[in-house]
Amino acid sequence: MDITFRYAKETDAALILQFIKALAEYEKKSDEVIATEDILKEWIFEKKKAEVIFASVNGIDVGYALFFHNFSTFLGRAGIYLEDLFVKPEFRGRGYGKAILKKLARIAVERECGRLEWLCLDWNKPSIDFYLSLGAEPLNEWTVYRVAGDTLKSMAAEQ
Repeated sequence: MDITFRYAKETDAALILQFIKALAEYEKKSDEVIATEDILKEWIFEKKKAEVIFASVNGIDVGYALFFHNFSTFLGRAGIYLEDLFVKPEFRGRGYGKAILKKLARIAVERECGRLEWLCLDWNKPSIDFYLSLGAEPLNEWTVYRVAGDTLKSMAAEQ
């Protein structure tokens, strides 16, 4: 798989917003998007409250992930919380979503984070099945998925 990753720059604010809107459309929540390029520039790049990576194939941005650090008091260390993971529909089924998650696992391990977690809509069975296939576990009473410990290290080690 010839996939590359790059961290977003401030000049990518319009592209980030395009991905956010595409994800919102998929989740049937387009009416909830109030983010603008200026808001994204402020919160992601000026205040540094989140990070974005793009997955590219042959110079085309096929997917993205927006994430930030959270903290586990029980582990006594930060984790990575994945807010958005989106692969454009025409590029799905080719392993790009899995590659993005593996990249995030590597980032988590490199930063000595204790876990990688995210939420998933209950009706999104294709994504739920995908996450379960990676070893993610739903938390009781929550719809939160986590990759931690040996599973996280194993995912990070895979190419």
